[in-house]
Amino acid sequence: MLSVIALAVALNVVPMSGAVRGEEEWRSIRPDVIYGHKAGMALTYDVITPAGGGNGAGVLFMVSGGWVSMWAPPENLVRSAPTDKNLWERLVDKGFTLFLVRHGSSPQFKVPEAWSDVELAIRHIRAHAADYGVDPQRIGVCGGSAGGHLSLMMGTRGDDGDPAARDPIGRTSSRVQCVVAFFPPTDLEPYVGPDKPIVKQFPALEFPESQVPDVSPLRHVTPDDPPTLLVHGDKDELVPLFHSEKIKEAMDREGVKCELIVIRDAAHGFAGEDNERALGALVDWMVTHLAPGE
Repeated sequence: MLSVIALAVALNVVPMSGAVRGEEEWRSIRPDVIYGHKAGMALTYDVITPAGGGNGAGVLFMVSGGWVSMWAPPENLVRSAPTDKNLWERLVDKGFTLFLVRHGSSPQFKVPEAWSDVELAIRHIRAHAADYGVDPQRIGVCGGSAGGHLSLMMGTRGDDGDPAARDPIGRTSSRVQCVVAFFPPTDLEPYVGPDKPIVKQFPALEFPESQVPDVSPLRHVTPDDPPTLLVHGDKDELVPLFHSEKIKEAMDREGVKCELIVIRDAAHGFAGEDNERALGALVDWMVTHLAPGE
């Protein structure tokens, strides 16, 4: 899964020198919104709102690499240089309200718990959509590797909420309207079990094999799933390309709009022109499927 080191670097971007757009000109940040509690700790997300309120659509970014969910000051995402914009800047520049969602982190918490957390997060965000100036029917989700897995879980397992839930949040839908996933594991069966050495590297995979179907998005594809974009390298040895190929086949069978971009000679992660292509495709997918009237 996306290396923890790479994720830490991505989230701790130092503002670049040069012309810096003032916060009042570009965006506002609401950090550490609490959407739940577990083990005596708060579960949080950050909200980055474009100047003027944006286009009324929201995008959730899954802060997760190897199901490790790291914290960094959201202000550090602001590089404000005229070129070489990171993903978060590109989305905000297009008018999207951005939600940086964290879950209970490995090694203490495992994949099923991470999924439960982010499902609660989308319910909380939708329940408070008016507070953020977001249309609750125009919400997308994206992430890479473990974050891509959790994004696909939202796309394939979202529901309308439980009308009998005591908590109003539980009665709120967890559905999203589009998904983008980079090099996502879509079936966890190859990774879970006492004889799987990868569990030592990624302790979030240390959970009962009986739970594998519950947290494998490949097993949950249905015709009502949202439009989904997959981006994967054909030289990925950690999460091989077949993961994206298989879920695309499943979505094609069910009539779900799904596209797969294969990056030639790319491994687990993209750089240079490959990264530019992937980020451009992600932003375009969100614009296409979350624009007003879509």
